[in-house]
Amino acid sequence: MFEKLYNWTISLSESRHATWALAGVAFAESSFFPLPPDLILLPMSLAKPQKAWFYAAVCTVASVLGGAAGYAIGALLYDTLGQWIINLYGYASKIDALRAFYAQWGWAFILVKGMTPIPFKLVTIVSGLLAYNFALFMALSLVTRGARFFLLAAAMNTFGDFFRHFLEKHFGAFMAGLLAIVVFGFYMAARMA
Repeated sequence: MFEKLYNWTISLSESRHATWALAGVAFAESSFFPLPPDLILLPMSLAKPQKAWFYAAVCTVASVLGGAAGYAIGALLYDTLGQWIINLYGYASKIDALRAFYAQWGWAFILVKGMTPIPFKLVTIVSGLLAYNFALFMALSLVTRGARFFLLAAAMNTFGDFFRHFLEKHFGAFMAGLLAIVVFGFYMAARMA
């Protein structure tokens, strides 16, 4: 079963629409979608390691643009969509404490959270809600998201053959690990509330 899923994932990553799908997922993950773009970035980089840097750039730009959409949700749509998302993650009762923390440490929050499995949409929406400096938010998002995706591209360029062989033999374990990371990210986001 996992061999078929692996082969399907690799073939999907080689399709002519894969780059657009990668950009769409990266954009959506930074504003409302729960799954990270790494799910598409990794197999695409394995299928075409020579394009890993290009894919990382696509992911970075789309993620930062999605971050701007998340910022807008927090700044303009908090009373509807933004509040629903904040309540979903359990942050509603902590807004005042978060506002004080953000005033002093917002830059560190953005940089650190952009690299972790904690959903980046929380960072983007909270940044908009708390009216964090938009230009600084965009610059910090570019740095942290770029670092995350370009580190993955570097790993694929350096260890791509190892990862490919590993995935061919242990794709089920990889998918379970990736799912565990996503669940852990949501768990950590809920615990921080």
